Amino acid sequence: MGWVKEARKQLEANGVARVRPQGGSMRGRIESGQLVTIRRAGGEEVELGDAVFVRWKNNYILHLVKGIEEDRILIGNNLGKANGWIGYGDVIGKVVAVED
Repeated sequence: MGWVKEARKQLEANGVARVRPQGGSMRGRIESGQLVTIRRAGGEEVELGDAVFVRWKNNYILHLVKGIEEDRILIGNNLGKANGWIGYGDVIGKVVAVED
């Protein structure tokens, strides 16, 4: 996924990334190919319903915060699926804008 590498690179360089993620798991909230702005953020900075860029099973994905419990976050897609729990340290960034 080229957009993932680009997002990680931009976030590390200046704390903000503007990428066009591909895929359908966020359909209805973020359409494939839309311009998404991600701001570097940690798990303690996110709230229920936020779209976040996270480390997930040796990869990186853009998903929703579906639950918060102590120092962990439940992530899932916008189609009703919950993927599982991650630690605060697995949150890389938070979506702050979505454009066409």
